[in-house]
Amino acid sequence: MAYRVLLVDDEKQIHTFVRISLNAEGFDYLGAYSLDGALSVIQNQSPDVIILDLGLPDGEGISLLNHIRKKGHTTPVIILTARDQEEEKITLLEAGANDYISKPFGVKELIVRIKVLVRDLIAPSKKTEDLIQCGELSLSLSSHQFWYHSRLVSLTKKEFHFMKILMEGNGCLVKQDDLLISIWGETHRQDNHYLRVLVSQIRKKICEDASQHNIIKTEPGIGYRLCVNEDDHD
Repeated sequence: MAYRVLLVDDEKQIHTFVRISLNAEGFDYLGAYSLDGALSVIQNQSPDVIILDLGLPDGEGISLLNHIRKKGHTTPVIILTARDQEEEKITLLEAGANDYISKPFGVKELIVRIKVLVRDLIAPSKKTEDLIQCGELSLSLSSHQFWYHSRLVSLTKKEFHFMKILMEGNGCLVKQDDLLISIWGETHRQDNHYLRVLVSQIRKKICEDASQHNIIKTEPGIGYRLCVNEDDHD
């Protein structure tokens, strides 16, 4: 099956070289030059991945991102941006973007990032009944479910992946470089703010009050570990 990749950008030159590269890698190219055009393609052709430019003739790309997330669409979105402010990138990730790439960009890097997102779409072929437990945390690999104090907590694929790595470490420090490469791929080994956003989202889901937020302990500039015993908590 060929995965459908929708490029939303108002520059014809970008469409040309991205289309050629996508087709060469076995992807089906879909194109739109505006927000309205993108909505039409999303509704009628259901792309598997969306590459979304922020500056479009009829509005900001983030408005489309907000719209599809509010509609419940989980389609992976890569943001194209010429803006380099870290706070804006964090805002985009919190709004539901899966990745971003700065303009001007190399098409090879873009293809690698698309492949990482497509990999996450593929269901595992083998099932296992393994249950990982770490303190008050439990995680089922077969059902992709996670519990905190026997309370079922809904996690995204990347949140689940993050917790699996930390729980397998059983309280040991996991380096942030290793987490970034494992979850997002080699091209993101320096994007530490990805982890800050992800950890913030997990903490909000796990913890019912602020006093429990240190179940995931941050070692600044180094990595993360789980506080598996009461003595570990600050």
